[in-house]
Amino acid sequence: MNFDQIIDRRGTESIKWNYYEEDVLPMWIADMDFRSPYSVIEALHKRVSHGIFGYGWEPEGLKDAIITHVKKRQHCELKPEEISFISGVVTGFTHAMYSLTKPGDKVLIQTPVYPPILKGPESIGRLSLYNELIRQDDGKYEIDFDDFEKKVAFGVKLFLLCNPHNPVGRVFSRYELERMAEICLKHGVLICSDEIHCDLVYSESQHVPISSLSPEIADITVTYFAPSKTFNIAGFSTSVYVTKNPIIRKKLSESMRMILGHPNILGLHAALAAYQDGGPWLDEVLKYLQANRDFLVEFVSQKLPGVDMWRPEGTFLAWLDCRGLDLDELPGAFFLETARVGLNEGAVFGYSGKGFVRLNFGCPRSMLEQGLKRMKTAIDEWL
Repeated sequence: MNFDQIIDRRGTESIKWNYYEEDVLPMWIADMDFRSPYSVIEALHKRVSHGIFGYGWEPEGLKDAIITHVKKRQHCELKPEEISFISGVVTGFTHAMYSLTKPGDKVLIQTPVYPPILKGPESIGRLSLYNELIRQDDGKYEIDFDDFEKKVAFGVKLFLLCNPHNPVGRVFSRYELERMAEICLKHGVLICSDEIHCDLVYSESQHVPISSLSPEIADITVTYFAPSKTFNIAGFSTSVYVTKNPIIRKKLSESMRMILGHPNILGLHAALAAYQDGGPWLDEVLKYLQANRDFLVEFVSQKLPGVDMWRPEGTFLAWLDCRGLDLDELPGAFFLETARVGLNEGAVFGYSGKGFVRLNFGCPRSMLEQGLKRMKTAIDEWL
């Protein structure tokens, strides 16, 4: 668990490291530059040595490992029959919208938000309504509940929640979740919750699965999460969805058979090893990420004039407000051209993201420091 180790990822078919030219330091797409837990690597070696890779079947003990993990980390009780598997969370929530709503139905999302959520409803012929998160003076985003209920009451059929929120870093409180859930319950709106970052929450916060609030709320909710972000195994395309409602579960299962592939056999074994034995690795990576986060917040406040950020409660993604630089171009383009640092352009997260960038701090400290120093030099030259 040497998270300071620099591991060369070029030449390993990595999207993150092959997208830009070689002199660009990539700090964009949400995978971490840490070696995965040894238990996962060992399990994959063992399975590969068998030499036959047919269609996958859920490994014995996988659901039990997930149940134990969720109970320990999120204090939430699951039953085996409530757990199903799918090839990805984005695939999952798109599939849920397809299966549980009809063409032309309205879907509510909270912007700025992860681009596949932003684009998802309209990609399958649904209509998007936006509940804009309100940025406070300190950079923290809050929910506009009056607008939320107004939009829900305007014929919304499904609310697509992102919690912990990507990119703004909020881990919504129990109170906030209860208010949103009660509004959805009042108006007969289903909840699809993307909780892929649920395990990557820092010491001052606690992730609360929205389905855990009450049996009534659980009955209108389908939740998606994965070992991918938690244990840095995104390439295995193996995710989990949970619903306590047997009718919802049946609809999702029936439509999935014909239009979606199932997780691959290596991904299922990686997930089993991660959930069974990856706990110590996760504990240590959370400490490292929290220290990186705090280093980043201090660096931005002291050495990047014109840039502002709020300390994220979860994820390994920072949402940097660069509007104070008064640039002649979008900030992502500026830092790519002048600092040779690859960041996510904020505008792709919704119109209110213009002037922001998203930075991935899930990397060795020396790499984070190098990227920030490059950005500082670019800003100093601009100002």
